[in-house]
Amino acid sequence: MLTDDQWSGLLHTRATAPGAVARAYAARKRRAKLLSDKGTLFLVAADHPARGALAVGSDPLAMVDRRDLLDRLLIALANPAVDGLLGTPDIVEELLLLGALDDKVVIGSMNRGGLAGADWEIDDRFTGYTAQSIVDSGLDGGKMLLRIVNADAGTIPTLQGCADAVSELAGHGLMAMVEPLPYHRDNSGRLVLERDTAALARAITVASALGVTSSHTWLKLPAPADLKVLDATTLPVVVLGGVPSGNPDEDLAAWGKALGHAAVRGLVVGRALLYPPHGDVAGAVDAAAKVLEVGS
Repeated sequence: MLTDDQWSGLLHTRATAPGAVARAYAARKRRAKLLSDKGTLFLVAADHPARGALAVGSDPLAMVDRRDLLDRLLIALANPAVDGLLGTPDIVEELLLLGALDDKVVIGSMNRGGLAGADWEIDDRFTGYTAQSIVDSGLDGGKMLLRIVNADAGTIPTLQGCADAVSELAGHGLMAMVEPLPYHRDNSGRLVLERDTAALARAITVASALGVTSSHTWLKLPAPADLKVLDATTLPVVVLGGVPSGNPDEDLAAWGKALGHAAVRGLVVGRALLYPPHGDVAGAVDAAAKVLEVGS
């Protein structure tokens, strides 16, 4: 979908007209409400490159080619079932300059400092959007990653940063999307997601209480094997796509199961839809949209 003229025009604008970015933010036509008419929310996520998470499957550099990534995002956003985007400033601004975000929900990714594979990975500093910049840019909310590791003090500043962001966003009446994920380090020091019910439930309760109010807090959670873990909150939940399993049918089945829970409002999926093993982005997005429609 991204033509040669569009690509060359984007590169030219980037080099010669930096003020075009602010004008694009100001001109964007915002959607009146977060949820669709069916009461659901379906976002495509594109904030992985900002923390150096570029791999998909066996390809360690799958997300390096920016033109290719933008092309895939344009295909996904063209599906009317996709409500919008979750992204970092660079990607949001490129899509704004391409005219792809009118009437879409746009959630700004806030903390990307926990670089993939770094010794300090759990200290997820806020290096992207701030709450004030989200307000000034006319976005619809902010997303923050909260990886909780009991044996790593790097969790502490991330907890504080997320609490502050939740408070600030709520003060402006904007969504604060918190992604709480319990992790531990294995014997090699590699971070491993804890998928058991007790660990995820604990992470949910910690995230739910962040900030001075939870009135605008949403939770972004992996599809749990035991749906009872979702009983730990009254907050609206969106299911994250996570690292693609390599089997799209299994991913869809897991999402569909979680979508049947009353607290779950939708999906936020990135690599699993943008880089499907069969290469058909439009088909992958359409399949996820159908699962959301059935599940809701």
